[in-house]
Amino acid sequence: MAKPSRTKKTSSNALSLLGGGPLPQLSSPDEAVLESFESPSSRDYEVTFFTKEFTSHCPVTGQPDFAEITIRYTPDRRCIESKSLKQYLGAYRNQAVFAEAITNRILNDVVAAIAPRRAVVIGDFAPRGGIGIRVEAVHEGKKRR
Repeated sequence: MAKPSRTKKTSSNALSLLGGGPLPQLSSPDEAVLESFESPSSRDYEVTFFTKEFTSHCPVTGQPDFAEITIRYTPDRRCIESKSLKQYLGAYRNQAVFAEAITNRILNDVVAAIAPRRAVVIGDFAPRGGIGIRVEAVHEGKKRR
């Protein structure tokens, strides 16, 4: 498995990608920085990100894979900044990786970036040859201190 992407913990007024115009296309998720900011509440709440425009490539055939990715998490102290997440997910576009590895890598990178109390990543990959695949990876973290 590839090394986790870099993370950047900062205050909301120091986020480097937010408001910075168009995002450059990265060639790999290893180049991405998942920025985060302090959670605005100490209560339990859930954040859900989703995209129907995720693409990667099959590592065997080289054919494009299309997926709907859902990331659902309960923050502890940090939240993911959405523009950095968009750039991170876009960095998979030219990656030749199996659906199972992608889904688990996204979960690992989210956990490394923000240490959520709980997180679920669902990769719902479109059918090719009549069969689709849905991968669900779950992280059960710690309770709030």
